[in-house]
Amino acid sequence: MNNLQNKIKDKIFLVTSELNPPKGTDLSTLFNKVELLKKSITAFNITDNHTSKMSMSPIAVANLLKTQEIEPIVQLACRDKNRVALQSDILGLSALGIKNILCMTGDHSSIGDDPNSKPVFDLDGISLLKAVSSLRNGKDLANNKLKGAPEIFSGAVANPGSNDIQKEIDRMKQKIEAGAQFFQTQPVYDIKKFESFFNQTKELNIPIIAGHIMLKSADMANNFNKNIPGVSIPQSIIKNLSEASDKKSKSSNIAIELINELKNMCQGIHLMALGWESLIPNILKETEIKSNL
Repeated sequence: MNNLQNKIKDKIFLVTSELNPPKGTDLSTLFNKVELLKKSITAFNITDNHTSKMSMSPIAVANLLKTQEIEPIVQLACRDKNRVALQSDILGLSALGIKNILCMTGDHSSIGDDPNSKPVFDLDGISLLKAVSSLRNGKDLANNKLKGAPEIFSGAVANPGSNDIQKEIDRMKQKIEAGAQFFQTQPVYDIKKFESFFNQTKELNIPIIAGHIMLKSADMANNFNKNIPGVSIPQSIIKNLSEASDKKSKSSNIAIELINELKNMCQGIHLMALGWESLIPNILKETEIKSNL
């Protein structure tokens, strides 16, 4: 069993963060972030061609992290590969000893930086979870037997701010039935909305790690409200950001207040700092979250 799975099983409030592989071979920025956070973070999500922009394989980055005894969660998106290639990647991850996967449908290619790219979407997030479950049970999606089954801890994504929360919960149930063992959520800012979501999903009895992207400005917050479905940033937060002379301090305080509320509801926080990673250790200190090693 892996560290992430152990901590979830033991109901420890954990912290995950996110790394975007480089568009190129220079890994220095990525590993500077790792060095800064490795004593604070249980596991790092490794994104899969984030926002449909070509970057280094998350499997390669995950393997490099593993050689440094740092636990990765590999995001697998369905946009760029068909079911054969995705299942092949899952077997490869298992062979490398990488056990955590986050199954995602993925953003459409149209938002990326290559206008000639064509999306695949042979599977979606739910059918990818089914593929993982099938492989764990010794068969591929075509019902062919495997010579050795992978050990995979599979997660999925959820949106607690969805405008149709019942539809979102129904989709979560489908993901659990397909094999999801934990959830990470879209960014959370409205604690009342999350509390309502939490109360409605208690019966699912599945670990939920709440997402949070640190806000750098009121403009950024307004942009999130306008362009990210299901993300709802209260006007009080936007006003405080607008009036703050020290944006980093205000953003840290927003995260601290949110985490202190979330600690009594969910299993952990997926904290994304977007270049402000140096603030994370102090945020965790202020929220009295101990080292996740």
